[in-house]
Amino acid sequence: MSKFRTIVAIAACYFIFAILLNSVGTVILQSINSFDVSKSEASILEGFKDLSIALVSFLVAALIPRIGYKISLLMGLVLVTCACLVVPSIATFWAVKLLFASIGVAFALVKVSVYAIVGQLSDGTKSHSSLLNTIEGIFMLGVLSGYWLFSFYIDPASPSSVSWLNVYYLLAAVLLVVILLVLIAPITAPVVGDKDTSVVKDFIEMLQLTYQPLVIIFVVSVFLYVLIEQGIGTWLPTFNNEILALPVDVSVQITSVFAAAIAIGRLISGQLLRFIDWYRFLMFCLFAMASVMLLTLPLAEPSAQVVTSIWGAPIAAFLLPLVGAFMAPIYPVLNSVMLSALDTSKHAAMTGLIVVFSALGGTTGSILTGFVFERIGGQNAFYLSLVPMALLLVCLWLFRLSTERMRSSIQHGTEAA
Repeated sequence: MSKFRTIVAIAACYFIFAILLNSVGTVILQSINSFDVSKSEASILEGFKDLSIALVSFLVAALIPRIGYKISLLMGLVLVTCACLVVPSIATFWAVKLLFASIGVAFALVKVSVYAIVGQLSDGTKSHSSLLNTIEGIFMLGVLSGYWLFSFYIDPASPSSVSWLNVYYLLAAVLLVVILLVLIAPITAPVVGDKDTSVVKDFIEMLQLTYQPLVIIFVVSVFLYVLIEQGIGTWLPTFNNEILALPVDVSVQITSVFAAAIAIGRLISGQLLRFIDWYRFLMFCLFAMASVMLLTLPLAEPSAQVVTSIWGAPIAAFLLPLVGAFMAPIYPVLNSVMLSALDTSKHAAMTGLIVVFSALGGTTGSILTGFVFERIGGQNAFYLSLVPMALLLVCLWLFRLSTERMRSSIQHGTEAA
C-alpha cells in the first residue's frame, strides 16, 4: 500500500505538469491571437519553459538528494500554484513568459525527483522500464486532458479575448490536491553516497558522467527525440488552424489525438517491453514514424467545408497526430536502459542530464519549427522532422553497441573477479 501511494503521488505530479508544460502549443496560438505577437515571438515561450528546466536541472540535480525528493516535489508544486493564481489577474504576454519560466523551474525539481523515486521502486531493467513507461503514459494522459481543458476556456467567437487565462485558477486548485497527495506519500529518503562531500563535488561527479561514450550517445539521442516531439506537438494546433483552416477551439481539441496516441503507445509498450527486445522495437517505431509523416503530409489541405466540431475535421487532421503512437516508447525506453545501467545513487545526477538535454531539444525543436513554419510553411516545417528521425536511427544503433560493450565488460570483470 505504501508503494502504491508513492506511485499515485508521483503520477499525480506528472499528470498536472503534463497539462502545464504541454499547454505551450495552445498558449502560443492564443498568444498570437490575444496579444498580437508574431509566430517567432510566440515561440520564445518554449525557451522560457525549457531553458529554465535545463538551467535548474544542471545546477541543482546533484543537490536534490541532499534536500530530499519529497521536499523538492513540494517546492516545485508550491511555486507553480502561486504562478497560476497570479497570471490571470495580470493577463499580459510577459506574465505568460514568467509563468512558463516558473513551470520550467518547478518541473526540473519534479522530474529529477520522480525519476529517482522510480529507481527506488524498481528492482531491475524490465520493472524500471515498465513503471517508467506507465508514469510517462500517465503524463501523456495529462497532456490529452490539457488540450480539452484549455479548449473549454477558449471563445471561438472572440479569439482575441484573454478569458482563457481563467483556466489557471482551476489548475491551481488541482495543484493543491497534488500537494496533499505528496504530503501523505511515504517517499523514501534518498541515498547520499558520502554526506561529508561538498555539493560542488557532487556537481562535478554529475559532469563526469558526460565523459562516458555511452552517456554522450544517450544524451544526443534524447536531444533528437525531444526535438522531434516538441517540434510537432507545439506547432500542431497552429498547423491545424492555418494549414487545415480549422477553428481555434477545434484546432486545439484535435491536437489531443496526438497526446492520446502517445499515451496509448506508452501504456501498451510498457507491457510489451517486458517480452520484446527494446532495440528492434524502437527501430520499428522510427520507420513507422517516418512512414506516417510521408503518407499524411501530402493530404494536409484546407478543409473544403465549414468545420464547427472535431467530428467535421478532414482525415489528415486525425492521421498526422497518429505519429505519436510510434514515437511514444522511444523516450522512456532510452531513459530506462541508461538509468538501469547506473547505480541508484547516480540516478538523480543522470536524470539532471536527461532533463537538461530534453529541455535543449524541446527549445530547439519548437523555435526551429516556428522559424520554418513562418517562412516556408507548415508542411515543409513538418517534413524537416524526417532529418532528426534519420539521425536518431543512427544514434540508436550506436547506443545499442555501447550498451552491449558495457555489459560485456561488466561480465568479463565479474568472471575475472
